[in-house]
Amino acid sequence: MKAAQDIILKPVITEKSMDELQNGKYTFKVAKDANKSEIKKAVEQLFGVEVAKVNTMNCNGRQKRVGRFAGKTPDWKKAIITLTEDSKSIEFFEGMV
Repeated sequence: MKAAQDIILKPVITEKSMDELQNGKYTFKVAKDANKSEIKKAVEQLFGVEVAKVNTMNCNGRQKRVGRFAGKTPDWKKAIITLTEDSKSIEFFEGMV
């Protein structure tokens, strides 16, 4: 079992993810090899909340180029965490709404 800090890497801050905060949905970038049960345990341990549902998706990296040199950004995994109705909110996102 990995540490919770190794599973939850950073929050994803976009317009769509900020709109979903009112519905109790939080978006995080997670480790590529983490599964839904590991993500659920990590969020509950780090933030002290109750998780109702976890949705995950693998995001492919984009093709980038600088001049004549072409490359690719790394692939990553995104998790959308839905909290239960009676759970408290995550304090990190409080000032962003």
